Amino acid sequence: MTTILSIQSTVAYGHAGNSAAVFPMQRLGVDVWPVITVHFSNNTSYGTWRGPLLSASDIHEVVLGIDERGVLDRVDGVLSGYQGAVDVGGEILAAVALVKERNPATLYCCDPVMGDVDRGFFVRPGVPEFLRDEVAPKADVITPNHFELNFLTGTVSTTLEEVLDAIDRLRASGPRVVLATSVVHDRQQPGTLDMVAVDDEGAWLVTTPLLDRRFTGSGDLTSAIFLTALLTEPGTAGALERTANIVYGVLKATTDAGVRELLLVQAQDEIAHPSHSFSAVRLR
Repeated sequence: MTTILSIQSTVAYGHAGNSAAVFPMQRLGVDVWPVITVHFSNNTSYGTWRGPLLSASDIHEVVLGIDERGVLDRVDGVLSGYQGAVDVGGEILAAVALVKERNPATLYCCDPVMGDVDRGFFVRPGVPEFLRDEVAPKADVITPNHFELNFLTGTVSTTLEEVLDAIDRLRASGPRVVLATSVVHDRQQPGTLDMVAVDDEGAWLVTTPLLDRRFTGSGDLTSAIFLTALLTEPGTAGALERTANIVYGVLKATTDAGVRELLLVQAQDEIAHPSHSFSAVRLR
């Protein structure tokens, strides 16, 4: 059975971090071992929240305890999202190194959560630079949004060619596979949302209808589905298509219901058996 170690935040109410990633991966038949970095009452978009931030030493102890069971060699993928602080990020990298020592074939997928076009950076000072300089080079798979892609590569990309150039620059720093989400470019059709995935074999773009609202946790869902698909589907293009089909289905169901939090449980059939089918277009 495919096994993923997912090191992320969690919330009691709603879906963000591991609370957005674990159930969808399980619904796809993956064994998920969640390691919690923060445990909040709700996601921070509400303006107020309660709950603890776990320390780097807490994360170390949990991963060490798993290793003491002698099972880390079963891990096929490590997933990380919002890292909170540089010392937490350092402990995540240490966990990745330990897992890869136990199973060198493990894929590390980093969702470099740091900001977005509308909001700028929303993480602590030093975290973006740490993600760029220390984390990205050690990732096998990385899933930045367009804002994060530009920061990680020191570029300003507005055309599709510039986006591909930025992805190539990011891949040259270490990651073998890059999924760029929420891509905005010169060839884009109105009312659409694009994702671009690139690996050693080529580059592909998938387009879905644009839903006119923001979804907290959608990036966490996207990176979780993409890593799962990479581990269980043949090829990056197929993983891109499956990700688009599932994520769009869940977001559409959430929009139609008029609710704020992702309808992961109610729309779980969209995870297991997506009702939408989007085709990836080869760019090169």
